[in-house]
Amino acid sequence: MVWSYDVFWIDGGGVQQVKVSPKYQVVIPKAIRESLRIEPGQRLQVVPYGDRIELVPMRRIGDLRGFLAGMDPRLEREPDREF
Repeated sequence: MVWSYDVFWIDGGGVQQVKVSPKYQVVIPKAIRESLRIEPGQRLQVVPYGDRIELVPMRRIGDLRGFLAGMDPRLEREPDREF
């Protein structure tokens, strides 16, 4: 039996379906690959989340440089987490 699952398309605003192959492989639609800049051979973290699976692209540490720029470091902390 082959099951099909819905994949949420972030930038397109729609939903696309993909089919799980007999080898349990899934092809990520081109528009999603391009919007998330997923490249062949890139590793993805597979995270079970409730009744769904999330694929999270792994990035090299150097690619993350500056991604927190402009973030306000002042945040409310729980009392046991205060400095």
